[in-house]
Amino acid sequence: MDLPRSVADRAQALGFTRPHVARVDEFGAHHAARLAEFVAKDRHGSMEWMAATLERRGHPQALWPEARSAVVVGLNYGPETDPLVTLGQPDRATISVYARNRDYHDVIKGRLKELAGLLARDTGEDVKVFVDTAPLMEKPLAAQAGLGWQGKHTNLLSRDWGNWLFLGTILSAAELTPDAPEEDHCGSCTACLTACPTDAFPAAYQLDAKRCISYLTIEHDGPVELELREALGNRIYGCDDCLAVCPWNKFARAGAEAKLAARDDLNAPRLAELAALGDAGFRAHFSGSPIKRIGWLRFLRNVLYAIGNSGDATLIRCVIPNQQHKDATVRDAADWAYAKLQNTH
Repeated sequence: MDLPRSVADRAQALGFTRPHVARVDEFGAHHAARLAEFVAKDRHGSMEWMAATLERRGHPQALWPEARSAVVVGLNYGPETDPLVTLGQPDRATISVYARNRDYHDVIKGRLKELAGLLARDTGEDVKVFVDTAPLMEKPLAAQAGLGWQGKHTNLLSRDWGNWLFLGTILSAAELTPDAPEEDHCGSCTACLTACPTDAFPAAYQLDAKRCISYLTIEHDGPVELELREALGNRIYGCDDCLAVCPWNKFARAGAEAKLAARDDLNAPRLAELAALGDAGFRAHFSGSPIKRIGWLRFLRNVLYAIGNSGDATLIRCVIPNQQHKDATVRDAADWAYAKLQNTH
């Protein structure tokens, strides 16, 4: 059956892109093979959940055997200004665009459940909702459904929205008419690969998470390897370099969702102010933000690396108290930053 008109209309009223449909039984086995290779090469780092859920993640029907179709929508979060401009402001922090306001999971999930309810009502079949928290390969599904394609940086890329889309997926037991998959339009361009500060791409369409700044600042616990610390620059949460340089962003537009619009105080926060937050201040300042999930200690580690990279010797006052911190990783970051700043005299 065709996707019910009620779902398509409501999706766009809720701020989503037009829904795209993929047939789950046509999900290629090569996706599972690539994922298995990714884990076998230890490119997942400390994300043990990827290895633990490898079998279920390999195919949507391994997660839910009754699934017949996937309905995929995107929510645009395009920035209003160049997200990389703060990289040239060493006393400020650079935060990934997606994390400069509310947690997108909270914004999307309720709306996606509403959409799923309509789909269940109008098809008479069961549904399940996913927003980046279950073992489901949402980017390959989105590409199969025609919403975009996975670029050489492995992220979803759209001719209409550039790189800036959050994904939401509804698995349905209904057999819906699929959309045509999107073709790869990257061509010979390698802008995303060469832009990576840590050389996290072993080859086009391949990522080594252990070298990815998003992984290092968000997922990775403990000290960051010495050879990678300078490359972090002032990026304290995530990294947008490979996304921001993509030529397809010429078709992107600023996101219209107010809850995802960047807060003024997170566009270019001062490193000194972030270092002084403390645990309670951190939790209050980032209430409702995805940043809160990494916790104060990991956040402080990242801020200290950024301070060490700032070249601003006046920030050494923010470092010294943390050299006596009870947490070994924070102490290590503070000692490293202190040594770096001492060398600027």
